Amino acid sequence: MASASVAALVAAILYIAVSFLQARRAARRTDQSPAPIYALATIAVILHGVGALSAMAGEGGINFSLFPAGSLIFWMVNVSLLVSLAWRPLQNLMVVLFPISALSVLLATLLPTDGTLLTELSSGMLAHITTSILAYAVLAIAAVQAGAVAAQDYQLRHRQTRGLVQLLPPLQLMESILFEIVWVGLALLTVAIASGFIFIDDIFAQHLVHKTVLSICAWLLFATLLWGHHQLGWRSQVAARFTLGGFAALALAYAGSKFVLEVILQRG
Repeated sequence: MASASVAALVAAILYIAVSFLQARRAARRTDQSPAPIYALATIAVILHGVGALSAMAGEGGINFSLFPAGSLIFWMVNVSLLVSLAWRPLQNLMVVLFPISALSVLLATLLPTDGTLLTELSSGMLAHITTSILAYAVLAIAAVQAGAVAAQDYQLRHRQTRGLVQLLPPLQLMESILFEIVWVGLALLTVAIASGFIFIDDIFAQHLVHKTVLSICAWLLFATLLWGHHQLGWRSQVAARFTLGGFAALALAYAGSKFVLEVILQRG
């Protein structure tokens, strides 16, 4: 446990360092190789994984409480981000995601809870949980990307040539990346919802109904966005609103209910 705590602390420090270095690199628009930053980011993500998995290892089961699960989700977000860097310029998202990830890994380590302990998992339930986490992670990246697109579009509309306009790739490329991420996230969310209907005995049970309804609402928002983009040419601000609205529904479906039950009401 001590080694896992040290790993989590070092991961948090590296996350902050990488966020600072990437922000400085973007601001200076230097041609310096990003390899050292990516190397530090990779080390941070590996150590985060050690801390996140240790926090989830409860006595006799998997601790799926708010902070351990949140740390795991942000770990998956960062793994997805690093993989995506192989073909898309998403490195500036580290400036936003990594400080939040640092907080998540520290909370999971310093404030562990045992509210939700999963003791027996079938292969079907494991598939449902895995695809749910992956969908949440990918769509979290989409939400950050949507925020950047909205801010960049706002600056361009108001003829502002500094700030994000200088730091980010062209708006058309940013929008293209956003829709690619949403497509992947929607596919994963579809599998997650479908597997829930298949492998959960009563997906509309009292303790699950709000998660189910909000997840379906999120799916409808993302599906409507992709339809509107293909059929009606939706982009920029409209795309950002739908993406942020869909992710907000997902956040309420899981994190919101977890926070109320475990932090405010002190229930498992």
